[in-house]
Amino acid sequence: MGRWEVLFETQDGSEWRDHISRLRASDTQIDWSAVRVDTFCGRTVQPTTFRLSLFVPN
Repeated sequence: MGRWEVLFETQDGSEWRDHISRLRASDTQIDWSAVRVDTFCGRTVQPTTFRLSLFVPN
């Protein structure tokens, strides 16, 4: 049991790539096996959204 906590969200593809690169290069301890990456594909009405979430157990 637990929940997904959003760590980062953007609609800018280059900002998304930069953020992920910085996380991988940093000393921040992230359990990548508990991370979820969502890409909500936009259409003409809404832009594509990128979201990074971490599973947090209760």
